Amino acid sequence: MKKTSRPLTVVALLLGLFLAAMEMTVVSTAMPTVVAELGGLPLYAWAFAAYLLATTVSVPIWGKLADLRGRKPVLLAGIGLFLVGSLACGAAGSMATLIAWRAVQGLGAGAMQPVTFTIVGDLFDIHERGRMQGLFGSVWGIAGLVGPLVGGAIVHTVGWRWIFFVNLPFGLASAAVLAIAYHERPERHDHRLDVGGALLLAVAVVAVLLGARSRGAGLVALPVAAAATAAFLAVERRAREPLVPLDLFGTRIIATASLSGALMGAAMIATVTYVPLWAQSVLGLPPTSAGAAIAPMAVGWPIASAISGRLVPRVGYKRLLVTGFATSAAAALVIAVALRPGIPLVAVQAIVLVYGAGLGIANPPLLIAVQTSVPWNRRGVATASTLFFRTIGANWY
Repeated sequence: MKKTSRPLTVVALLLGLFLAAMEMTVVSTAMPTVVAELGGLPLYAWAFAAYLLATTVSVPIWGKLADLRGRKPVLLAGIGLFLVGSLACGAAGSMATLIAWRAVQGLGAGAMQPVTFTIVGDLFDIHERGRMQGLFGSVWGIAGLVGPLVGGAIVHTVGWRWIFFVNLPFGLASAAVLAIAYHERPERHDHRLDVGGALLLAVAVVAVLLGARSRGAGLVALPVAAAATAAFLAVERRAREPLVPLDLFGTRIIATASLSGALMGAAMIATVTYVPLWAQSVLGLPPTSAGAAIAPMAVGWPIASAISGRLVPRVGYKRLLVTGFATSAAAALVIAVALRPGIPLVAVQAIVLVYGAGLGIANPPLLIAVQTSVPWNRRGVATASTLFFRTIGANWY
């Protein structure tokens, strides 16, 4: 078997991950222009929700497929689906069409995040993994935060359709480099994907997220979510090759990581959503300055994440997790107390910087602990499960 070029593979993975992460937020500044051209204002929120729902639902499915069929074909399939959705979104002639293809984009992105982190876990040992997971975690954080700025720049220069078309050359480059540089010898399994479990999980996730986002829909959606979840658990207990092996969550590391990931997702989206809103409504700042209030998070997160990743082999997971979450909790408390009329913007930025640094410290050890606790044939689904709960936390909030 040909030898993998780790440097080229890392570059390709970083590029693909950046595209998937940025696409979650890059459309935010473009949507007013999109609605002005395509109409469909009542469907405005679904341009975001379709992508996030499709990504959330598909993450554990792609993770399981990566364990069954190998990382490379699954990741290339995800990139291909993402690019097809991007091309179609850019060519959309109506809001309904745009939303449908945003869902296709999200399905592809659902593979790009978990399988990328799984490949990193495969390629690097515990001493190298911390540094690399810190790097990849920082790219994810940066991409999610700078997306609105990039989207605004593209809309004002070449038009809103290019926020989708720009994915094509970079996505194709990522796929081409992966096809040439990354080689694996996957452990083949005769078992098939647990289709019944996948469908029930999809129903449960969509229902719970719809119920959380709408009080009216919650009266119907949340009971449906409860019933689908109960059916999913029953199916998984009997499945020969379950989509999500329930015994994984019997281990302390996986259970703790899942809960922590959900809290981390909620914590990040809460700050990104409400601090700019507060800056505009209370301090009376324009949108650009309000966005600058959370910009330091894009600095604190990646720097702290890179440092934390390097410290994992020497310090251990637990100390870094406790330190990171304690730092973010303290900063969150300061935010709640200190954000009052008249507070200088620079003070808000300093608090947000510390807040983001705390999340950055906790991010790498959380994922590394999970990947180290399972064998190769479970690393994909374990990684995907952790990221799945993080996405659930962000969507639920």
